[in-house]
Amino acid sequence: MKSILFKTATLILLASSLFNEASAQKASAAKVWTPAKANAWYAQHKWMSGADFIPSTAINQLEMWQADTFDPTTIDRELGYAEGIGFNTMRVFLYSLAWQQDKAGFKKRVDQYLAIAAKHHIQTMFVFFDDCWNAGAKVGLQPAPKTGVHNSGWLQDPGNRERNAGENALLEAYVKDVLTTFKHDKRILLWDLYNEPGNSGKKDASMGLLANVFNWARAVNPDQPVSAGLWDWGFEKLNAYQASNSDIITYHDYTDEKSHLKTIQLLKTHGKPLICTEYMARTRGSHFSNIMPMLKQEHVGALNWGFVMGKTNTIYAWDNPMPDGTEPKEWFHDIFRKDGTPYKTDEVELIKKLNGK
Repeated sequence: MKSILFKTATLILLASSLFNEASAQKASAAKVWTPAKANAWYAQHKWMSGADFIPSTAINQLEMWQADTFDPTTIDRELGYAEGIGFNTMRVFLYSLAWQQDKAGFKKRVDQYLAIAAKHHIQTMFVFFDDCWNAGAKVGLQPAPKTGVHNSGWLQDPGNRERNAGENALLEAYVKDVLTTFKHDKRILLWDLYNEPGNSGKKDASMGLLANVFNWARAVNPDQPVSAGLWDWGFEKLNAYQASNSDIITYHDYTDEKSHLKTIQLLKTHGKPLICTEYMARTRGSHFSNIMPMLKQEHVGALNWGFVMGKTNTIYAWDNPMPDGTEPKEWFHDIFRKDGTPYKTDEVELIKKLNGK
């Protein structure tokens, strides 16, 4: 997902504002995990490494989860690739319309996904809401990818449906039903409540849904920690709320190692474990070779965006479409071709080494 360049000055400002805002969040923060509880939880897990995952046969979250296009065969094969390089964590986006369409079937498919992931010794981080890319979504057949365009079919959730009468009640029911069903499930590592709130020009307009989803999650009180990743250092109000209400600090950073390390150093001031839930954009200086070893050294979980090249077209850069569909000389994201062949053998060997494979 697209992220602005990290600026040292705004990070310093954020670090200050986070602590100032935290005192204003007492109602919600009363149940937030303490640093001691968060660090005890983190110590029970191996170093977390993995990717943001969607099967190569799905253009978006609806295509992944709808009954007609749910593809356990591909999921099993591609999570096998992940197991083969030692990945133990995958971040996976859910979708509210798939639940509204078929509540029981949706939860059955989520359980089926978790069973496949567990077979490959992979825990899952599920995402509920998202402010990235396309605001309009319709159930049923999803569009074909736009040739050479990054994430041409990816969907915001709820996107423009948030304005619909009764939508908030549906979203609350969705979050609480899924959390209640899986609140004790050890196959789930963490609930990522909201991906990149404020993206797509929304900025602070996303605060209402962000606060709601944290409140809904606290009402259910799952065994697993909840979080919402920091990603744009200009969004001071959103960032302060996310950081002060997250059990574990998660964040996105697509910059080079020098800038990324500054982000880590400042976020560590919260005294809680860190998981980077999006990194690795080769043409922007964020590579496995310079970022992943640093994340391991700093005891930060490492989940890169993109896994198997497919319908999401994330081998292409955010802002550099290739209308003729030519494969870029340097892939933006992704690790494997569909047949399991690595894009870069040296990257895969490094990942395996870091994961002890």
